[in-house]
Amino acid sequence: FCTPCLQECLKPKKPVCGVCRSTLSPGSRALDLEKQIETTETTCSGCNKKMYLSKMRSHAASCSKYQNYIMEGVKAVTKEPLHNTRNFPNRFTFPCPYCSEKNFDQEGLVEHCKTLHSMDAKQVVCPICAAMPWGDPNYRSANFMEHLQRRHRFSYDTFVVCDYDADEDDMMAQVLMRSLRDK
Repeated sequence: FCTPCLQECLKPKKPVCGVCRSTLSPGSRALDLEKQIETTETTCSGCNKKMYLSKMRSHAASCSKYQNYIMEGVKAVTKEPLHNTRNFPNRFTFPCPYCSEKNFDQEGLVEHCKTLHSMDAKQVVCPICAAMPWGDPNYRSANFMEHLQRRHRFSYDTFVVCDYDADEDDMMAQVLMRSLRDK
């Protein structure tokens, strides 16, 4: 996770899991695991120095041989240049169209707008719809709050397997085929 997305999930008012978005409950420290980390020895893969696991992170940050070891591994598994992620639309986090606060998941955006912007009548573009292949990034909803309540009560990908590149007819055909197989 990138830092802004992780921070959004860990906000004090509602800390949630970064994957399933379920509410996190306060936990207790795993003292047995901490003890095991402090007493287990390992060897640095770069300089072969022995140390306890608890010291490995700080050692790795300053060990130039370990850094070289990691870079060699990265080069070995990188066969082609990484894809430019700017070419793929972000369909997981959205900015508020009223105040431009960023990194809301769909549920968080709905909650934020209900709490802070329920009386705002300004016509805005729905950032969730605009991110979808079928969405119009220029369409301004006459009643954005009603649109959120009706259209975005749940996230599509929570309940169905979405193929955003398929058109509506293809998705309907896939659904019909699955329903016939499930009988």
